[in-house]
Amino acid sequence: MDSQISEGVSEVSHTADQALHIKATSLEQLFVKAAEGMYSLAGVKTDQSILSARQLIVSGIDPESLLVAFLSELLYLLEEEKIAFHYFNLGISADSITCSITGSPVSQLRKSIKAVTFHNLKIQTTAEGYETTLVFDV
Repeated sequence: MDSQISEGVSEVSHTADQALHIKATSLEQLFVKAAEGMYSLAGVKTDQSILSARQLIVSGIDPESLLVAFLSELLYLLEEEKIAFHYFNLGISADSITCSITGSPVSQLRKSIKAVTFHNLKIQTTAEGYETTLVFDV
């Protein structure tokens, strides 16, 4: 059963894992919507009265590997440091992302996401911008 998470992000049926179909007008927006969708799938709630800022740099060989590396880093911070991010300022080049992020401690986590996968991952350019389907191992 497909369901809308937010504008441009919807959960799609997948056999064993969970997947999101994401549409955005820019590559940066696609990455941000993917992060927000991942947090939504996990049922993340945060205490936004406490803020934490970070700088991230992740590398990859193409947009798909950059997306997986970016989300995997956010997933690591969610699991290990119990922090989720809600403000993103991304700079994306051909082989890296430089990112300023602001987040808050997690007060509730409904479901654990084990990994972001490369399963059929392809970021496509469309007339409206970009879209992809992203599969998470839960």
